[in-house]
Amino acid sequence: MARRIVLTMLALIGALLVTTVVPLGLITTGHERSSFTEDTELFARALAGFAEDRLDDQFRSITLARALVQAQRAGEQVLVYNTRRQVIMGTGGRDLVVPASQLTAALHGRTVTDSTPDDRLRVIAPVTGDRGDSIVGAVVLSRSTDELEERVGVLWAWLITVGTVGLAAAAVAAIMLARWVSRPLSALDGAAQRLGGGALDTRSAAGHGPPEVRRLAQNFNTMAGRLESLVHGNRAAMADVSHQLRTPLAALRLRLDVLSQDTDPATTEDLAGAQGEIARLSHLVDGLLAMARAESMVPEPASIRVDEVIRDRVAAWRPVAEERGVELRQDDPGPVLAMAGPGHLEQVLDNLLANALDAVPAGGQVRISAAGDPAGVTVVVADNGPGMSTRHQEMAFRRFFSNTPGGAGLGLAIVHRLVTANGGSAALSDTPGGGLTVTLRLLPVRSD
Repeated sequence: MARRIVLTMLALIGALLVTTVVPLGLITTGHERSSFTEDTELFARALAGFAEDRLDDQFRSITLARALVQAQRAGEQVLVYNTRRQVIMGTGGRDLVVPASQLTAALHGRTVTDSTPDDRLRVIAPVTGDRGDSIVGAVVLSRSTDELEERVGVLWAWLITVGTVGLAAAAVAAIMLARWVSRPLSALDGAAQRLGGGALDTRSAAGHGPPEVRRLAQNFNTMAGRLESLVHGNRAAMADVSHQLRTPLAALRLRLDVLSQDTDPATTEDLAGAQGEIARLSHLVDGLLAMARAESMVPEPASIRVDEVIRDRVAAWRPVAEERGVELRQDDPGPVLAMAGPGHLEQVLDNLLANALDAVPAGGQVRISAAGDPAGVTVVVADNGPGMSTRHQEMAFRRFFSNTPGGAGLGLAIVHRLVTANGGSAALSDTPGGGLTVTLRLLPVRSD
């Protein structure tokens, strides 16, 4: 955003300077050239007036001689022609070549002004006799334009300097404005990211930037405060209810165990069914507690060895898999590093392996693999069990949704919460040949 503000302001100021400085330079340059031409023509006509005595009355003109000396000192070339096209006086400009057509035009009473090949201004003025009804000759004046070009160059240098300084000042002002606007917005963006990551106590500084940005920060802080209150209240209620249920459930289980010891077989069977329901309810309460903890944590990801975590969890679950007749395989990817909170990947894999071993029948297979690339780390848990329909896959990460009869429906919800809290993602898909594949995407280790 700051870059766009700076570039926009520089473009606007640059356009303003171009539309102002360039026309001013062109107008001033044109005025200088016109003044130079007019001054040269006036001097040529003055020389023609001085030459009239020499050409018409055949008198020696002291004034003309002085003017020629002055012109020669100034580096100007002057030639005086009579009507027979003969040079009768001059400043010695032997390289001054006058086209015959222009000299003829001057001898017919017309002043001719043009530029020479060596970038000098040349004026050919007619010399009129005393009575003003005849042309007695012509004066050729060639003046260097070096001084004019130097003045024009200095003019453009000043204009370019002024434009550059103005653009630099505009750049400094644009940078200061961009920082004034973008810094509070960047802080607000960072606060929103932290809030989205689970840090509900995040607030944004609301005392900097334009009034609109300050109001936005205040509204954000109000929203964050209300969200924190609601979420904490919800989590606290869930945790409290789950914790309070564990004690009476444990007491009820003990009483049923005592009752089942001195009852007839029919009653014992009913008590066993009740104990099964209590066990399922206890499992649900434990899941609710785990879910509450997962939602209340604000992880601080650190670098972990994904391959070592996978190897450790496979070793822990292999006896369970062997007992159920399920093959638990692990691909050795070599050292793979990722960012995750302490113990989070272990908890995620425990939930996924528990679900997979419950779903896969005897003789089935569960396979875990991992691979890393510059964009992140991919962990795949695939089985060849009954799998899930597309509709069930879309809802599997929701709380209390279970594809297995009697399941609590919290395992995949906990997996999704832990993975996304660490900046990753989780997705479900069909295993080729049948089954379910869970793909986890974890953040790579930061180079800094």
